[in-house]
Amino acid sequence: MPFPASHPALDRALSDRGYAEPTPVQAAVLDAAPNDDGSGRDLLVSAQTGSGKTVAFGLALATTLLGDAEKFTDFGNPVALVIAPTRELAQQVSSELQWLYAQTGARIVSCVGGMDPKTERRALERGAHIVVGTPGRLRDHLERGALDLSEAKAVVLDEADEMLDMGFQEDLTFILDAAPPERRTLLFSATLARDIVQLAKTYQRDALRIDTVAGNKSHADIEYKAIRIAPNEIELGVVNVLRYFEAPGALVFANTRERVKHLTSSLRERGFSVVGLSGELTQSARSEALQALRDGHARVCVATDVAARGLDLPDLGLVIHAEIPVNKAGLLHRSGRTGRAGKKGVSVLLVSYTRRRKVELMLQSASIVAEWSGPPSAEMILEKDRERLLADPALTAPVDDAEALELGRLLLERTTPEQVAASLIRLYRQKLPAPEDVYDDERMKRAQVSGVNDRGQRDGPLTDFARGGEMVWFRVNIGRDKNADPKWLLPTICRIGHVTKGDIGSIKIFDRETKFEITKAAEAKFRAAVAASTEDGVTVANAVAPGPKEKPASRWDKTPVGDAGDRPARKPWADKGEKKPWVKREDGAPTGEKKPWVKREDGAPTGDKKPWVKREDSAPTGEKKPWVKREDSAPTGDKKPWVKRDKPEAAERTPWAGKVDTGAPAKKPWVKKDAAASPKAAWAPASDAHPAPGGEPAWKGKPKGGDRPWGAKDARGKPTGKPAGAKPFKGKK
Repeated sequence: MPFPASHPALDRALSDRGYAEPTPVQAAVLDAAPNDDGSGRDLLVSAQTGSGKTVAFGLALATTLLGDAEKFTDFGNPVALVIAPTRELAQQVSSELQWLYAQTGARIVSCVGGMDPKTERRALERGAHIVVGTPGRLRDHLERGALDLSEAKAVVLDEADEMLDMGFQEDLTFILDAAPPERRTLLFSATLARDIVQLAKTYQRDALRIDTVAGNKSHADIEYKAIRIAPNEIELGVVNVLRYFEAPGALVFANTRERVKHLTSSLRERGFSVVGLSGELTQSARSEALQALRDGHARVCVATDVAARGLDLPDLGLVIHAEIPVNKAGLLHRSGRTGRAGKKGVSVLLVSYTRRRKVELMLQSASIVAEWSGPPSAEMILEKDRERLLADPALTAPVDDAEALELGRLLLERTTPEQVAASLIRLYRQKLPAPEDVYDDERMKRAQVSGVNDRGQRDGPLTDFARGGEMVWFRVNIGRDKNADPKWLLPTICRIGHVTKGDIGSIKIFDRETKFEITKAAEAKFRAAVAASTEDGVTVANAVAPGPKEKPASRWDKTPVGDAGDRPARKPWADKGEKKPWVKREDGAPTGEKKPWVKREDGAPTGDKKPWVKREDSAPTGEKKPWVKREDSAPTGDKKPWVKRDKPEAAERTPWAGKVDTGAPAKKPWVKKDAAASPKAAWAPASDAHPAPGGEPAWKGKPKGGDRPWGAKDARGKPTGKPAGAKPFKGKK
C-alpha cells in the first residue's frame, strides 16, 4: 500500500529516498488516532529491530513539531528529544532524521559519549530543533545547564528495554523529569517486559499500545539455522559457516571482550578481513571499524551484544551466534541486525550438546522454527565455491576494455584455454580462506531425529544407565599419584581427542594411569586427534580392558595393581626379608640389636644403668651421699649439722652493757621518753629484758599521759596480749 500522508516535506523526502510502501510499524504509527483535542497520543510500540522504527517515530513527530508549518523558523531550545542506548544507535538515528527532515530546515544535534562535550555544548548554544543522544551524556548536559528541555514537545525512547538492561533507569528518570509534563512520550521496545510497562505507566498518559509482533512471531525475512557442533570446534564451525554462505557482510556474536579478541585474531590469521567491536574500544577505533565495514574493506565483524546494539550495516546478510545468547530477547536483538528493510538474512546458532536443550526452549519461546543440521563440511564448501565461480557475473559481463581483449588473445596464442581457466580458478581460490575439517555430532543428530536427549533417553528426568555398544579401551598417564579426578579428566580427554562427553564410556583410575572407553564410532577421530596433540606431559596409548581382579587404586591400598604386561613387574610389598627379625622373649622383652634387659626380683632393671636397691631405712644408695634420719630430726651429710636448742645461748651474743641476761633477744632497748626529754635522749630501759645506760632494765606498765602501753613479755621478750590504748597494736597475737 502507498505511504499515508504525514507531512508534505517528509512525504517528498520518502519519495526521493525510494520508499514505496510503509512497513507494518510505520503504518500502525501513522494510523494511530489523535487525542480529542487533535494532539498526538503517547505511543507504546513493540517492534522488531530493523522494522523501520526510526522513520516511524520521525513521521509520528512531524505534526507535533511542525503543525501546519512547512519549515522550522527559529533556532532556540530543542522541541524534540530522542534517547538511544548506544553511541552507534544514536548516530544512526541522527543520520536517519537528517535526510527525513532535510526539507524542513531542522537542525539536529547529537550528544553521545566519546565525543568532545565542548563541541556539543557550542552546538546546543547555537540552537537545535531535535537532540539525539545517549542517557549519560544527555544528563551531563542537563546538569551543567547546556541543555534546556523546557520547550520540549516530544520525547522518544528508542530501544527502551536495552537501556533498562544497561542500567540507565536512573538517568532516564532524571531526563524525563526535566521535560515538561504535557509533552508527548513515544516509547519503542523490542519486547514489552514488566519494567517497560511500569516505565510507561509512570511517564505516559493514556498511551496507545501497538504490537507489531503479534504472537511473538519471528522476523519473516530471517532464516534461522541451528548447527550441531562439538564444544571444542566452535571456532572451526565459525570458519566453515562464513565460507559456506559467503555473505557480503557478516556479524559474529560473542559474550565477552576476551572472546571477541580471540575470535578476531583467529579469523584474521586464517585470511578473513575482520574487525572487532567491544566496549573497551575508543570512539575513534569504533568509528574506524564501522567505516571499514561500510566501505567493504572488512567483511566480518566480531562484537559483543552491547557493541552491536543498533548497528545498521549495509549488506549484512549473515549473523553467527558463536556463543548462545542469554535469553530470547538477546536472540531477537542479535538476529535483527540482518534481514532489514525487506532484505533477506540468515541467523546461525552454533549449538554444542551441552546447550541443545536451552536453545530448543529459547527457540520455542520466541516462536522460531529453526532448521537443524551438521556443520558445513569441506566438501560442501568446495562445491559451493564451484557454483559461485561458475555464476560469477565477471565471466558473462561484456568486456569493453580493448587492452584486456588484446592481452587475452596473446594468452590464448601462447597457452591453451584449459591452462588459462585453471590459472583463473587457482587465483580465485587463493583469495578464499581454506575450509576446516569439522566433526558432526552424530549423537545429537540422532537425538534430533528420535526426540531423545543427549544420553539416549526421552526428554525428562535423567537416570544413570550402563552405556551399551562397542567400546575401545585407552589409557592416559595420569593416576592417583597426580590427583586424577573425573571432573577434570573428562574435559581433558575431550580436548585432546576432539570428542564429546557422549563418546566416552567407563573411566577407571589407578595408581599411575587411568583407563577409559571410547566408542567405536569415534575411535578413528580420537586416534587422529591424539596423534596430532601437543599437550605437554599427557600421553594417551592403547590399553586392554581391566581384568576381573584389577581394581581401581585406593588411597590405603599398598599392594600394586597388575598392569597389561606392557611394563616390567614391580617388587611386591610383602617382602620383608631385608629387615632384621625380632622375637618376643619369655620375659616379654624383644631381642635384636638392642641390649636385653630383665626384671630383677627387687623390681629394679639391670643393664647399662647402675643398679639400685631399696634400703631398709627408705633412703636410696648410689652415687649420691647417703643420708639418715637423725634422732634429733635434723639431717646429716655434706651440710653442717644443726640441733634444736632448748633456749638461745646468751653467751654467743654480745651483751649490751649493763644487760642482765633473762633470755630476751639482744636488741637495742628503747622506751618511750616523755615529752620533756631531749630528742636524743635514750629510752628508759625496761625492767625485764632491755638494759639501758644509766638505769636498771625493767619494762613498765601502761604509761600515763596517753602513751602506748606494753603488756607482759614472754621468755624471749615478746609482748603478749592485746595492746591497750587509742591505737591498736598491729603485731602478732
